Amino acid sequence: MNGEPDLDSLYECARHGDIERADALFLVRHPHILFYIADELRKETKGDIVTYVVNRNINFTNVCIGNCKFCAFRKAKEEGYMLSMDTVLAKVDEAVKNEATEICIQGGLHPDLVLEDYCRLVKRIKSQFDIHIHAFSPMEIHHVARNSGLDEREVLKELKNAGLGSIPGTAAEILDDRVRRIICPKKLSTARWCDIITTAHRLGIPTTATIMYGHIETWEDRINHMFTIRELQKETGGFTEFVLLKFMRRNNELGRMVNREVGFAEDAMVHALARVILHPYCVNIQASWVKLGIPDAQRMLYFGVNDLGGTLMEENISRSSGASAGEYMSPDELERVIKDAGRTPRRRNTTYKLL
Repeated sequence: MNGEPDLDSLYECARHGDIERADALFLVRHPHILFYIADELRKETKGDIVTYVVNRNINFTNVCIGNCKFCAFRKAKEEGYMLSMDTVLAKVDEAVKNEATEICIQGGLHPDLVLEDYCRLVKRIKSQFDIHIHAFSPMEIHHVARNSGLDEREVLKELKNAGLGSIPGTAAEILDDRVRRIICPKKLSTARWCDIITTAHRLGIPTTATIMYGHIETWEDRINHMFTIRELQKETGGFTEFVLLKFMRRNNELGRMVNREVGFAEDAMVHALARVILHPYCVNIQASWVKLGIPDAQRMLYFGVNDLGGTLMEENISRSSGASAGEYMSPDELERVIKDAGRTPRRRNTTYKLL
């Protein structure tokens, strides 16, 4: 839009997916307008339904050759762990008995693991359990390809054939190489992240998309990140949701570099902005109760959010950096949080089919 926008024109632009970067910056300066538009778009798109998934998170190894400054989870090979196949299967069995429909598997970048190891893990789970496997970030896909002497497309095809259902769109952090060179210098580039995500979508593998906010990035960086996700979604339609992940600053190098705390108002603005920028292309906006804490995650339901993620059952990476919300929320607890916000809880599967 040209000139100083008004509420009605901004709302119509947002409804039709025509918000521009200048509009987004205007909304950052006028949060009362941003909040109104985000909540109206949420009502129009999702009504009062708030979804969640019953899942379990399995961090199968903390051995990692990376050097991300925000990570307090990784360990050297001599100090880290690698879960045995029996341990992983036992965790899956426990999850299935607790009505989980999804297993989320992520781990460090283990120097010795190749594609065969990842495929074996997926195949063993699928051979014993009828459950969706949501696993391996774009960085893990890149790492496996490099270790195996293959390209990422071959890795994705083999993992899909083994039974991989979808991919978490983590490792995105902030999709700006200037920021990435500071916070995660060994991590794949913005272009490579986008290429792997696009390849997965074209192979019929849906993914989530994420942002990690609240460290050294600017509002412009956040907005550019969301526009990158929007353009990818317009091209492929392969994102199931956009997940906002607040930076956890304890026990890591980046936290010692960042001299500020992100408060509730800023959290609300980032979540609302995601709803406005990504509408109508990516209609599921997820708040992380692990990162925000349960009370603030609940409050995000008034700022464009329509999903509270999963029950998790086990979460190690965020807790190692200071998340204090606990490691498990039962379905009853999640539904109570949603009902107390005046909304209607609905259980879903990974691809947002209501169950």
